[in-house]
Amino acid sequence: MRVVIAGAGSVGRSIARELLGHDHDVTLIDRQPGAMRVAQVAEADWLLADACELSTLSDARVAECDVIVAATGDDKANLVVSLLAKTEFGVPRTVARVNNPRNEWMFDESWGVDVAVSTPRIMTAMVEEAVAVGDLVRIFTFHQSGAEILEITLPESSPLVGLRIAAIVWPADTVLAAIVRGSQPFAPTADDTLEVGDELLIVAGREADPHALETLFVGTPTPHPAEETRSPAPESDHDARGATSPTA
Repeated sequence: MRVVIAGAGSVGRSIARELLGHDHDVTLIDRQPGAMRVAQVAEADWLLADACELSTLSDARVAECDVIVAATGDDKANLVVSLLAKTEFGVPRTVARVNNPRNEWMFDESWGVDVAVSTPRIMTAMVEEAVAVGDLVRIFTFHQSGAEILEITLPESSPLVGLRIAAIVWPADTVLAAIVRGSQPFAPTADDTLEVGDELLIVAGREADPHALETLFVGTPTPHPAEETRSPAPESDHDARGATSPTA
């Protein structure tokens, strides 16, 4: 596989080393001379130029690559690189780094982004996953389909504890993809039984109902403030009398 990486900072170089270790062909692009640490990733091809320029992408033979990774520290640059790669060179897959979570909404197909990777959001998810038991944690969102990977650790009080997978009625548009028990992940089968502390990885489609999932895993979900039951307001004298019919 041929991969072009825009941005030769620590993130770009780390990605390049991993890809080279899997025998992929990698080209690194950066416009900063200080980023040209060729000796650190000597097996890659290097290009000192602005990846937001069409001429640079042509020189990097982007039209021949399978994936382009926009890994700079500038969200604007990552969007431009993704858009040019997709619209001008027809790159099959674009992966873009999101530096500021506030910009995440822009990283979609309208800007040529197939996969957006937000480091702050991933770190937040990992923190929540590490401390939350009985809470649904969003691990990853597929921007093209809108599907999500969710994780939940079953608490002792879960109504699913002790049930066979075959006996569970899953909400629409959800699939149990894997179970992690202790340190061992495995693909669930109909005869597997869920246990306390199991980490469940669920793939949920765009139309999946998170409240239905929460109810399934932990019983009655915590009501959202906007959904809490309110006591009915006392009837006014006007209400008690009834509405007056309009006169002709």
